[in-house]
Amino acid sequence: MSASRISPVTTVPDDDVPTLLVKIFGKDRPGITAGLCDTLAAYGVRIVDIEQVVTRGRIVLCVLVTAPKADGAEGDLRATVHSWAESMRLQAEIISGRGDNRPRGTGRSHVTVLGNPLTAESTAAIASRITGTGGNIDRIFRLAKYPVTAVEFEVSGAETEPLRTALATEAADIGVDVAVVASGLQRRAQRLVVMDVDSTLIQDEVIELFAAHAGCQAEVAEVTARAMRGELDFEQSLHARVALLAGIDESVVEKVRAEVRLTPGARTLIRTLKRLGYQVGVVSGGFTQVTDDLKERLGLDFASANTLEVVDGKLTGRVIGEVVDRAGKARLLRRFAAEAGVPLVQTVAIGDGANDLDMLNAAGLGVAFNAKPVVREAAHTAVNVPFLDTVLYLLGVTREEVEAADAHVD
Repeated sequence: MSASRISPVTTVPDDDVPTLLVKIFGKDRPGITAGLCDTLAAYGVRIVDIEQVVTRGRIVLCVLVTAPKADGAEGDLRATVHSWAESMRLQAEIISGRGDNRPRGTGRSHVTVLGNPLTAESTAAIASRITGTGGNIDRIFRLAKYPVTAVEFEVSGAETEPLRTALATEAADIGVDVAVVASGLQRRAQRLVVMDVDSTLIQDEVIELFAAHAGCQAEVAEVTARAMRGELDFEQSLHARVALLAGIDESVVEKVRAEVRLTPGARTLIRTLKRLGYQVGVVSGGFTQVTDDLKERLGLDFASANTLEVVDGKLTGRVIGEVVDRAGKARLLRRFAAEAGVPLVQTVAIGDGANDLDMLNAAGLGVAFNAKPVVREAAHTAVNVPFLDTVLYLLGVTREEVEAADAHVD
């Protein structure tokens, strides 16, 4: 079709203007959209709205147009569209109405649902809870089919926070992961993503790797258990466990670095975030001897952790500098955000432990990754599959986009 000059008059019809919703469905093939629009062009109609979906080779194309003004033209348009559709072995339906689509409700959110598998029963439960909060589902599309099924609902008519609370309860009951984020420009703006390290970015607990070389795994485990029972706070437990490492050779650091195992999907997550222009950092109650290496290997923008003191080539059993604890992680998130020039509302924090809670709550989106129940309940959302790159789906990135970017290496 040849391009036409756009009139300075608004193309959105008044509520009283007659409109026609033209629906086409059938087997997809190239040329359907162009063919339908060519057919409609003969009647001088204006396109008010258009949307197309293709699922397993079947197309549903909806075009909302102004009704033709000439006497008898609407009947002719209907006959012509049906004739064209028949020639294309498609079905057509034309519905009369007035004006544009009804306005979407205030309060708009993106609801991402992760399931492995995602069942009809769980999807029904989520959709029902959205309706129960006063929300309307405006659109649904799939983000990924593996390693988990991820779908996104665009919802209007319900405020984000009440919707998030309601769906978190439902998700816990039915065994799926649900994330709710507010719609708006900030979702597509540059972001800062900050992760915990032990049992989040990596599969290991670094202190336990050091303890294995020092022959004190049982003692370290006992101190950890005391901290979990609330008998020691994080700083006390850190000093108690590090003291058990006194005297081991500094060469152990290289061995521990070699033993660190990245969480599945970690490289994909970071690589994709960097391609999107995001900045990425880590904060850890572990040690800079490992996080500095991870920062270099993975191309991270920020990294902060505790530092093991080394004197004459031996670990002294002490840490030096300010201790990175629960409150410290939140402070570092704020500092990284300020240095990156990213508002706190556009930050994403990912962690698994109770000492990550302040950071998760301070971030614009806090993600509990395979976390303890107390952390899952307090975070904005939870991911309970062992693939760190599923966090991308919470940001609206599809698996196809990830794979396409990987196919065109920078």
